[in-house]
Amino acid sequence: MIDARGYSCPIPVLMVQKAAQQDGSAALEVLVDDLCAVENITRFAGNNGYTVARADADGDYHLTLTKK
Repeated sequence: MIDARGYSCPIPVLMVQKAAQQDGSAALEVLVDDLCAVENITRFAGNNGYTVARADADGDYHLTLTKK
């Protein structure tokens, strides 16, 4: 789980990028609290072969990135 709450872009995207490169797993879980980060992570995911599922709760956004 990548907890990027409290960070503004581009830090959350860089955290996801680093985890994707290091882990190489088929799924990543990301928690952010900024809609701009959601948009940028979703764009990054789409450009790198991931689909994104999003759940919103209490001002936080939980993203599940799954490799296609």
